Amino acid sequence: MQKKGTKIMTQSKPRAAAQYGAAFAAALMTLTGCSSGTSGLRSVSTASAPSPEPLTWSECGKNLECATIEVPQEYTEPAGTQIPLAVMRHRATDPGHRIGSLVFNPGGPGVSATETLRNLPKTAGTPGAFSPAVLATFDVIAMDPRGVGQSQAVHCLTDKQRADAAGTAFAPSVPGGKPLPQLLADTAAFTSGCAKHQSKKFLASLSTDNVARDIDQVRSALGEDKITYYGLSYGTVVGPTYATLFPHRVRQMVLDAPVDTNQWFGNSLPFQHDVAVASERTLNAWFNTCRTEGTAVCPFGAGDPEAAFDTLIDTLEAEPLKITPAKGAALGGELDGAMTLEATRALAGDQNAWPLLTSALLAAQKGNGAPLYTLWSSVTVSPFPVPTAMFEAHTAVRCADWETPTGIAAHKAAAMKATTDAKRIGPRAAYSALNCARWPAPNKDRLTKPLTGAGAPPALVVGGRLDPVTPHHWAENMTRTLDSAVLLTREGVGHGSYGTNTCVNSAVDAALIHGTHPADGAVCKTEKLATTRPIVFGDR
Repeated sequence: MQKKGTKIMTQSKPRAAAQYGAAFAAALMTLTGCSSGTSGLRSVSTASAPSPEPLTWSECGKNLECATIEVPQEYTEPAGTQIPLAVMRHRATDPGHRIGSLVFNPGGPGVSATETLRNLPKTAGTPGAFSPAVLATFDVIAMDPRGVGQSQAVHCLTDKQRADAAGTAFAPSVPGGKPLPQLLADTAAFTSGCAKHQSKKFLASLSTDNVARDIDQVRSALGEDKITYYGLSYGTVVGPTYATLFPHRVRQMVLDAPVDTNQWFGNSLPFQHDVAVASERTLNAWFNTCRTEGTAVCPFGAGDPEAAFDTLIDTLEAEPLKITPAKGAALGGELDGAMTLEATRALAGDQNAWPLLTSALLAAQKGNGAPLYTLWSSVTVSPFPVPTAMFEAHTAVRCADWETPTGIAAHKAAAMKATTDAKRIGPRAAYSALNCARWPAPNKDRLTKPLTGAGAPPALVVGGRLDPVTPHHWAENMTRTLDSAVLLTREGVGHGSYGTNTCVNSAVDAALIHGTHPADGAVCKTEKLATTRPIVFGDR
C-alpha cells in the first residue's frame, strides 16, 4: 500500500435537484452489514462444481441480452440441488475496443442487478451509473444474486401482511417504533413466513461466499479468464469475497461506499449502531448548514432547525396530516411523525436532495404533507426495516452472513446505545437485527477470516466523507484489510460516489479501463453543502 497523502482532485459537477425522483430513492437505499472473526475461509471452490455450459443469450432490451445459469445450491454438494440465476449483459458499444466483462453488484443486499442494469441509461448522475467510456469498452454483466430479483427472490410476507405493516404507525420516541413484545411477535411472523415460502436449505445458502462462487460460474460460462469488478455498498462485500476466493480471476476491482468486511461477518449489533450514527451525522449536517445559511436562505426553524424539526415530528405523530390524492392518482393516506423522520433520514443522506428536503419540511409546517408523503413512499430499501418485498431478500442475505446475538438483553442494550448516540435516527435502528436473532435457517459454515484479496491486483476503494450508510472509517478499515488497496475520499454527503462526481468518475474509469490509480489518500472535492434552491411546494 502506498503512503497516504492528501492530494486534492478536481471538483464535481453540480446536479440539479430536479434529477431526484425514483432514481434518487433507488440509488440512496443500497445497504450493508457487519463483522469478522478468526477462523478460515471454506476450502470449497467452484473447481468441484460442474463446469457450466456457455450462456444462451436472448435479446431483452436495447443493447441488452438475458440468460439463465444453473448453479449448485450448495457448493459442498455440487451434484445436488441446482438453482437458476438471472444474468443480463449490456454489450460493449465499441466492440473494436472491448476489454472484457465487467461484473457489478449494486448493493442492498436485495437490489436486483439486472433491473439496475436495465435502468442505468435512465439514471445518469446517480451512484453506480457507468460512464460512456466504460460502457464502450466492457460488456457489463449483471447477475441477480441468489434470493434476489429474478433469481428466486425471497418472500416472507403476504401482500396483505406487507400492506398492514405499511399502514402501521411507528412512534419514533419508542426504540424500534413499537413495544418490544409486538416487535417479537412481528419477528416470529416474519421468520416463520420466510421458512414457509422457501426451504431452509435455500435460505441458508444465500451467503455472500456462495454469491462469489456463483459469479465465478458466470465468468466461466462467459469464457473469460478474468473479470473486472465494480461493487457499490453491499457489493463491496461481494467483491473482496470473490477476490479472496479467486484472486487470479480478478483483472481490476473498484469498491464504492465500502462496508467494513471485518464487521459484516461478525456481531451485527455494533454494525447497525455504526449505520445509525452515520445517518444521524448527515441529518446533523443538514441542520448545521441550514443554521449557518441563516433564515434568509433556509427559513425552516427560524434559526433553530433542530427544535423546529422535533416539534414537527411530535406534532405529526399526535395529529397526522391527511393526504388528498391527486386527480387520477391512487388513494391518499396520512403523514405521521415517524414517516416524516424516515423520509428526512433518506433525503438528508444525499446533499443533492437537500433542496427537496428543505421544501418538503417547509410545506409540512404549513399543513401540506403531500411532498414528504410522496418522498416517503419512494423509499424502497433502507438501513432499517421498511415494509417492502425487497427488504425480505435484504434480511435473508444479511442473516446468512451475520453473527447476531440471540439473547434479547443484547438487543435491548444495543437499542439503548443507539438512541443515546443517535437520538433521532437511533430509534429507527433499534431492534433492527431481531429477524436475524430468530432466523430459522442458520448458515453453519459462514465466512469469518478477514477478506484480504491476497494475490489480486490493487483495489480502488472509494469512500464518502459523510456517507449515511457506510461511514468513512469503514473505507479506511477496508483499505487496511485488503492486501493491496488505494483509498480515494469524496468530500460531502451521499452514499456512493461513482456516477455523481466528475473527479471520482475519472479515477474510477482510469482504474477500470487502464488499471491506474490516484495516489493513496487522494481527495475529491464536491459542491458546497447547501439547503438552497428549494422547490417551493404550496400551502394546503
